[in-house]
Amino acid sequence: MAASDAASAPSVPPAPSATPPDPPANNLTETQKQRSVVVSLTPARQRETWAKKAEFLLAVVGFAVDLGNVWRFPYICYQNGGGAFLIPYCVMLLFGGLPLFFMELALGQYHRCGCLTLWKRICPALKGVGYAICMIDIYMGMYYNTIIGWAVYYLVASLASINSVLPWTSCNNEWNTPLCTPVTAPQINPNSSTPAKEFFERNVLEQHRSNGLDYMGPIKPSLALCVFGVFVLVYFSLWKGVRSAGKVVWVTALAPYVVLLILLARGVTLPGATEGIRYYLTPEWHKLQNSKVWIDAASQIFFSLGPGFGTLLALSSYNKFNNNCYRDAIITSSINCLTSFLAGFVIFSVLGYMAHVQNKSIEEVGLEGPGLVFIVYPEAIATMTGSVFWAIIFFLMLITLGLDSTFGGLEAVTTALCDEYPRVLGRNREMFVAVLLLFIYICALPTTTYGGVFLVDLLNVYGPGLAILFVVFAEAAGVCWVYGVDRFSEDVKSMLGHSPGWFWRACWSYISPVFLLVLFVFSVLAHQEMLGGEYTYPPWSITVGWVMTGTTVSCIPLYIVYKFIITPGSCLQRIKTIKRPQETSIPPSDPAICTL
Repeated sequence: MAASDAASAPSVPPAPSATPPDPPANNLTETQKQRSVVVSLTPARQRETWAKKAEFLLAVVGFAVDLGNVWRFPYICYQNGGGAFLIPYCVMLLFGGLPLFFMELALGQYHRCGCLTLWKRICPALKGVGYAICMIDIYMGMYYNTIIGWAVYYLVASLASINSVLPWTSCNNEWNTPLCTPVTAPQINPNSSTPAKEFFERNVLEQHRSNGLDYMGPIKPSLALCVFGVFVLVYFSLWKGVRSAGKVVWVTALAPYVVLLILLARGVTLPGATEGIRYYLTPEWHKLQNSKVWIDAASQIFFSLGPGFGTLLALSSYNKFNNNCYRDAIITSSINCLTSFLAGFVIFSVLGYMAHVQNKSIEEVGLEGPGLVFIVYPEAIATMTGSVFWAIIFFLMLITLGLDSTFGGLEAVTTALCDEYPRVLGRNREMFVAVLLLFIYICALPTTTYGGVFLVDLLNVYGPGLAILFVVFAEAAGVCWVYGVDRFSEDVKSMLGHSPGWFWRACWSYISPVFLLVLFVFSVLAHQEMLGGEYTYPPWSITVGWVMTGTTVSCIPLYIVYKFIITPGSCLQRIKTIKRPQETSIPPSDPAICTL
């Protein structure tokens, strides 16, 4: 019996000093004694908290700092005005990303629940937002772990080359084509390809054995095994909750910074590195007049900080009630943005070096996304002295960057469902996590086929890419417009001892929701550009993509309709009831408010 059940039970009268005159009283006393025994044998389990404050901060930083900091920010920075891009980037951080980041940390810490149970205390009708977040995290797990699996494949290939050379150094391998030309050789044929490009496309992915999504081919066993290894690592990070995750983040969150600094120290000493860094930072002020630059800045800030994925809610729900979440939001969001900036120096020092080696301009060398970290950077590493060492630490960095981000997203699903169903799932967390990850791994197997890379891109855009913007808009609107900024500010005051200032209240009330809505509209209009690449997606796949987005977004209105139907009373009474937060006799500061 939970603590709330025990509190609502009738008080037991003191035992009589003499034998009661009639049997019914005897029976009643015996029943009450039995009930008290049940309560004593099944006490409510208190919610765990982080063993150390540093573990929480590392977990949040690890989730926010992911592969996008390395392969996306440097590219959009030089594409959108170099150093001038930092102006819209900081503006969007201040007025859009940071207020939402702070809001989620405060919500999770105050209510101490995941993204499902939370809505019972804010607006029961919007519980569909929680289900939509869970679906987004599951979609993301289906492809993001595959990208980490590619890095594992490279790491194994690098370790196997300790006593030789990296396999993408030359064109003398069985997977190479006649068009393969080493990067240091003159590029006479405009259709020529490099050893690193062919290694990624013809050895790692083997995408030439597929004609796209129409025929993806069979599963590639070695790639499926690498992805399985990723899921195993994720399982042992999640299975014990914050007890296991708190230990893992010391490695997965700190290791990337060690490697980034080592790679930066090596990169700036390469010939041509200065030119690459200059190209990265040289401001082009005229580009700030283009609205696309501001949209790109908003998009980068939003996806980098990661509000709306439920992870910040889940991680902060294990904090102590009086933890200073305001300071945490400032620290972790600043670290995330500075990491992106640092990664730009690491990437562009190497791009400048590659431009120098190939006698090309940086525009001809640079790529965005996976091509940057799986083709261009490995190419540069292959030309360095001690290339095997640099390859090993670089791909270790990619793996650790990806791991804490993926188990952050899956922790959001686990926390949400364990809090919502504490007796069935919460008390059997290890088994539930195993079943959940096995299910996601089976769903991810199509991404390990020869045409899996095309499915990865499709899932990236239509899984979380579009839906998350609408979902987090609904979340912000529910908190700020339905629950109310005044009430939310009082919640924050009860934790921190002071109310949020006018700036935060203005952002939550007006600026952040508008920021999200505008970003969602522009992303929907430009969804085809988000796919990019040389491959043309068949019309049926775009339809499937919109179905994925629809299944996520539709959770919100469908749950509102469901809640309206099952609520008794007149139409007006139903509307008032489904909007009204449920009261609880347990104060939010009580660690047992969300029993596990």
